Amino acid sequence: MDGELTMDLLVTYDVETATPEGQRRLRKVAKICEAYGHRVQKSVFEVVCRETDKARLVSALEEAINPTQDSIRIYRLPAHALDDVEHLGKPRQTDPRGALVI
Repeated sequence: MDGELTMDLLVTYDVETATPEGQRRLRKVAKICEAYGHRVQKSVFEVVCRETDKARLVSALEEAINPTQDSIRIYRLPAHALDDVEHLGKPRQTDPRGALVI
């Protein structure tokens, strides 16, 4: 990524979906996360990005949610932590750094 240091993030969210408005917010949050990382579970994304990308991600997510009803957690992990994840069950389909895993 152009020599700029990257970071590993784990993004998780819980968006209230009892209303059509909440369902729209959920879809929007998922689309935002898909633009920055790879879905590894229904509401969990692995993201490898630069600090500037993280700032854009956080800003977009803040605009998308209702802060009184929705919750997003962004865990900043040690460098390359996503390279050493233990999996149980269905294997990872995509490497956190973008390569397709076969």
